[in-house]
Amino acid sequence: MIREREIRPAPGVLMLLVLAVGAVVLGAMFVRAAQDHQGWPAVGLGLLWLADLVSLAGLFVVNPNEAKVVQLFGNYVGTVKEPGFKWVNPFCTKRKVSQRVRNFETPKLKVNDHVGNPIEIAAVVVWKVVETAEALFEVDNYENFVHVQSEAALRNMASAYPYDAHDTGEMALRSHTAEIAGQIKKEIQDRLTRAGIEVIESRISHLAYAAEIAGAMLRRQQASAIVAARQMYVEGAVGMVEMALDQLAKKNVVTLDDERKAAMVSNMLVVLCSDQHIQPVVNTGTLYH
Repeated sequence: MIREREIRPAPGVLMLLVLAVGAVVLGAMFVRAAQDHQGWPAVGLGLLWLADLVSLAGLFVVNPNEAKVVQLFGNYVGTVKEPGFKWVNPFCTKRKVSQRVRNFETPKLKVNDHVGNPIEIAAVVVWKVVETAEALFEVDNYENFVHVQSEAALRNMASAYPYDAHDTGEMALRSHTAEIAGQIKKEIQDRLTRAGIEVIESRISHLAYAAEIAGAMLRRQQASAIVAARQMYVEGAVGMVEMALDQLAKKNVVTLDDERKAAMVSNMLVVLCSDQHIQPVVNTGTLYH
């Protein structure tokens, strides 16, 4: 594995002044030597003047949050990260690598969750290059590598958890968003470390049942909600009936036998637990008729 090493090239402004002065001086000396018909000295000065001009090709600019990977005849020389105007060997090639924070959203992937239900899932991945040499030399195209490996990690993670928790305390995609986000980040980071990529954040941006089962799952969720609501109704109604009986007995408002208590409990539960408006029936007879 090729590891990144940072280099500090010569300042560009200083080298530009040196090369500019050298070009003027060498040009003047070449002209004088040519006028004096000095053969070989004139040729040597001409070659030095051309070399001075060629050296100008070694000047380059490094912008903030940007790096230049320097190679000489195919060999990795180093990476320039310090922003500014720089100069290196003019025969070196300089490849720009952005180290800014970038993000992308994966396409909506159709996968099966842990229990086999088809779901649609997508995620947003925030990343940046931290090792320029690995990003350029260990993978063919590091941007495409990030996209493909992120999708693969998301598919693998989605198949490891159910969409909804069926047992108490079970981790699910819909209910444990923070924990799932951490798992996605770790899964993607494990795949991108070799490419010199740091995953800053990754979160689910879209999560839904697939279209073929969305209707059935919606009815299931509605049924679960209705059952939970009914349980709360019953618990509250039983408490209110118990409180009413206790208050009647404590204040001696009326004495009821077990049959009348059962009738009262039945009537109150019907009133309290019903989801429709109850029409009262007025008893004009005695308590027992």
